[in-house]
Amino acid sequence: MTPAMEILFIVLAVIVVLGVVSTVRIVPQARAYNIERFGRYMRTLQPGLNFIIPGVDRVNTKFDLREQVFSSRPQPVITEDNLVVNIDTVLYYQITDPRAAAYEVANYLQAIDQLTVTTLRNVIGGMDLERTLTSREDINSRLRGVLDEATGKWGIRVNRVEIKAIDPPPSIKEAMEKQMRAERDKRATILHAEGERQSRILTAEGARQQAILEAQGQQQAAILRADGEAKAIERVFQAVHANNADSKLLAYKYLETLPTLANGEGNTFWVIPGELTQAIQNVSRAFAPAADGEAATPRAEEDAAPEEGATPQLTSGDPVRGEALRAADHAADLAAEAVAEAKAEAEAAAGPIGFPGQREEA
Repeated sequence: MTPAMEILFIVLAVIVVLGVVSTVRIVPQARAYNIERFGRYMRTLQPGLNFIIPGVDRVNTKFDLREQVFSSRPQPVITEDNLVVNIDTVLYYQITDPRAAAYEVANYLQAIDQLTVTTLRNVIGGMDLERTLTSREDINSRLRGVLDEATGKWGIRVNRVEIKAIDPPPSIKEAMEKQMRAERDKRATILHAEGERQSRILTAEGARQQAILEAQGQQQAAILRADGEAKAIERVFQAVHANNADSKLLAYKYLETLPTLANGEGNTFWVIPGELTQAIQNVSRAFAPAADGEAATPRAEEDAAPEEGATPQLTSGDPVRGEALRAADHAADLAAEAVAEAKAEAEAAAGPIGFPGQREEA
């Protein structure tokens, strides 16, 4: 084989290899290629290995079949109450028909953007500012319905439309901030007043319960003290009656309490009862010795011979009798001194004063 033949053979082999390579098209996953033959749409290549005719078929457009995100620029929209607000939208779409997306519309993104703006102005134009700010879900659903219906023939499915931001004018923002601040202050004042009211109610309930418990405690204490005093008086009464105390013993106990009448710091005037002298005479007769030669009375004989188990009486020769006589004399002297001092203080303070019930001594 001559060298010229070898060169020709190599050239032909390269041409064949290039032709074979040009007939193979590998389409990635989630991609779609539109093929035109002599300028006319022929078919759409699916993901994987595909073959075309070199020089006859060519790839016109390539589409990504995954869901796409398109964010539009802020668009001025006039509300029903004649306020201009800027609205940003975010569009989520997906190409479902590559042929329609390539041949039914020239620029589907620009078409979607303009359709979104016109729909927004139509929807927001029938709402005031407050409703616009609080009706995002309603606006999104209405936008999605209009866009999905219009883009269906373009081979595009609008999955979701979201309003990213609604920016009112600065003056409206300031007024809204003042309104929100006033509402917060109002709620704070109401909550504070409710808290104070509840606190006062609870304090009053606590004071009421405390007063009730204290009154019940004082009532129980008074009842217990009264029961104790009643039992003490009952025991003293039973003891006096059990021991058969006569008038002489009672007169002696009466004289014992007289010195306590003048113990108070403010006692500048006090009245001596008329029975004082009678009590002193009863005590004197109780401890006075019997006259010489006087016969014992039946009462004395009974006292001389006490019954078995009874309290022994004092006799003339008993040393206890002497101690009792001295105690009686001392009590009588103290009572007399107290009476004299009281009379002197009363006369010095207001002249001679008559003591009611006092008997004249011979």
